[in-house]
Amino acid sequence: MQLPPCGLYRTTTPIGQIPAGRLVFFHNHGEPGPGLYLPQGWKKNRAQWQPQGTTLPDPALVSQLEPLPPEGFYRVTEAFHCCDQQCRKFEPEMLLELGYNGEGHAIAFVPELIDGMLAVPNSGTLIDGRTLSKLKLLKVASASSDGVIH
Repeated sequence: MQLPPCGLYRTTTPIGQIPAGRLVFFHNHGEPGPGLYLPQGWKKNRAQWQPQGTTLPDPALVSQLEPLPPEGFYRVTEAFHCCDQQCRKFEPEMLLELGYNGEGHAIAFVPELIDGMLAVPNSGTLIDGRTLSKLKLLKVASASSDGVIH
């Protein structure tokens, strides 16, 4: 059986002790085998993962994982509204940071230019998962804590 790549997923049915509708990080290798990690918190709009995962009781259960785009910065490729009530509109070429809540629902954080610096808020807008295809992941240089640009 071919395992999916490591990354973000949403459980669609219970897997072991993890209920349906949860954000998980799937790690497709390791000892004792492929496993799921739950978020233990968030830092700067990014999930921080528990150090200990849950091994998949049956590798066939990977079919119950819904893949999610990675957290990060995106540009809007086609206009969309956050939800059916059209509370907020996202325009083409708009910059946003994509994150998720514990249930695996997408959240758009809209950066603002403040005094010449880009500031990303720590609160965002829930967006309909059907709109994720209207986002294009951007490559953004980031410095690690040791000052090295990645």
